[in-house]
Amino acid sequence: MLSLSRLLFVLGGLTGALAVAYAAGVRQGLLVLLGIGFGAVLQGARFGFTTGWRDFIESRNPQGLWAQMLLLGLAAALTLPLIAGSGGELVGAVSPLTISLVLGAFLFGLAMQITDGCGSGTLYKAGAGAPLSFAVLPTFMLGSFLGASHQPAWIALGGLPAVDLLKFGVPTAVLVTVAGCAAVALVAGLMSKRTAAPVSGTLNVTWSVGAASVSTPTPPAVWARRWWLGALLLAGLYVLHLLVAGQPWGIVYGIGLWGAKIASAIGWSPVGDAFWGVDPHALRLAEPLLADVTSVTNIGLIYGALAASRWNGTPSISSPSARRLIIASIAGLVLGYSSRMAFGCNVGAYLGGIASASLHGWVWFALAFIGSIYGVRLRKRLAQ
Repeated sequence: MLSLSRLLFVLGGLTGALAVAYAAGVRQGLLVLLGIGFGAVLQGARFGFTTGWRDFIESRNPQGLWAQMLLLGLAAALTLPLIAGSGGELVGAVSPLTISLVLGAFLFGLAMQITDGCGSGTLYKAGAGAPLSFAVLPTFMLGSFLGASHQPAWIALGGLPAVDLLKFGVPTAVLVTVAGCAAVALVAGLMSKRTAAPVSGTLNVTWSVGAASVSTPTPPAVWARRWWLGALLLAGLYVLHLLVAGQPWGIVYGIGLWGAKIASAIGWSPVGDAFWGVDPHALRLAEPLLADVTSVTNIGLIYGALAASRWNGTPSISSPSARRLIIASIAGLVLGYSSRMAFGCNVGAYLGGIASASLHGWVWFALAFIGSIYGVRLRKRLAQ
C-alpha cells in the first residue's frame, strides 16, 4: 500500500509538471519540478530557516546556522560565475540599502518566529498539513499584496544605492561572500562552545513534521546529517532554478501576486496603483497565473512538501489552540507586509541576496536575526 502511495505521488508530480508545460511552456513545467524538489528537501530534511535561528537563540545550537552558511556559500560560489558570464541572461537579487530594508527585515524576523515559518517555511508546512501555516498563509498573502502596493512609498523614504560586489570581479565577490559565511559559522561555533552542555550530555533539537513537534537528542559535537544534506541539495536546486528561470529562487512575489489576483477578481482595480498598476507587475497580474515564475515554483513546493510528509505514511498532526491560530494569522499579515518592505524573505533576500553578492542580503540577515531574538522572547510570552 505504501509503495502504491509513493508511486501515485511521483506520477502526480510528473503529470502536474507536464500539464503546466503544455499550458505555459517547457520552462514553467521544469520550474514546477524544481519547486517539488525544493518542497521535498525542505520537508524531508526538516531544513528550517526559522527553526535554525531559534535553535541558536534559545540553546546556542549552531547546526542550523552552519547549514545555512554552507548553503549560502555554495550557492554564491556556483552561481556568481554564471551570472557574470551570462551577458545579462541571468540576473542576481540585488537591491538598495533603504530604510524600508532595515525596518522590514527586523519586523520579518520578529514575525517569523511567532508564525513558526518564513516564506518558504509557511508554504512547505502548509503543504505538509500544518494547521498553523494554513492560518498564516491567507494573511501572509494579504500582507504581501498590500506591502507590494506600498513598496514604492517605503523606498521613497531614502537610503543608499545597491552595492553589488560582482562589480569588483567574480573572484572578489566569491571570496568576500564565502569568507562572510565562514565568519558567521565560526562565530556561531565559538558561541555554542562557551555555553555547551557537558560532553556526556545532549542537546534537544526540536523539529516539526506537519505541525507535530518532535524532540530529537543530538550530541553537541555532531552536525546532524539532515542539515548538511539539506544544504547540499538546496544549493543544487538553487543553481538549476537560476539556469532555468534566469533569476534566483524567490517566494514572496508569487504569494503577493496570488493576493492581487484575488483582490482583482472581487472588484479591486490595479489602475493607479504604484506597484501593481505598472509593468512588469501589471503584466503579471493580467497574465495567467501559470505564466509567473515564482508562482509555479511555489505550487510545486507545496506539492513536494505534501509528498515528502506522507512518503512514509500519514503523519500525526497536532491542532494548535484557537488563540494560537489567531495570533499567528495576525503575525502572518506583518510577515507578508514586511517582506515587501525588505525586498523578500529568507529565500529572496537572505539566500538570494547574499548568494548574488549583494550587500543588502547581509543587512537583511543582521536585522532579521535581531528581530528574531525579540520574536523568540515574544513567542514565549504569547505561549503562556
